[in-house]
Amino acid sequence: MTRADCIAGDQLRAFVERIERLEEEKQTIADDIKDVYAEAKANGFDTKILRQIVRLRKLDTAERQEFEALLDLYMHALGMTTAERLDATEATTGQIDIESSIARSSASEGTYVQ
Repeated sequence: MTRADCIAGDQLRAFVERIERLEEEKQTIADDIKDVYAEAKANGFDTKILRQIVRLRKLDTAERQEFEALLDLYMHALGMTTAERLDATEATTGQIDIESSIARSSASEGTYVQ
């Protein structure tokens, strides 16, 4: 074995060991995140919503606005907007309550109410 082979082998081993240490750290962090979600769930929070919030907070403002605009567009195309859902509920039940009226007026003003 030449000196160059030895040096390349040592360097390769060092990279592999660094990667292995980082993989262990990554697993530890993933476990910690899982524990935080479990704690949030135990306190009554919806973890699916929390995960979505974390994803959205990673986006910059322009990306988040584009995502929300596309989401609204697709939901509207599928009849899933708040006002359309309220209209469908009123049509099938023949009734509408005050909360639905407030949601309808807010939806027509462009604000989102759930």
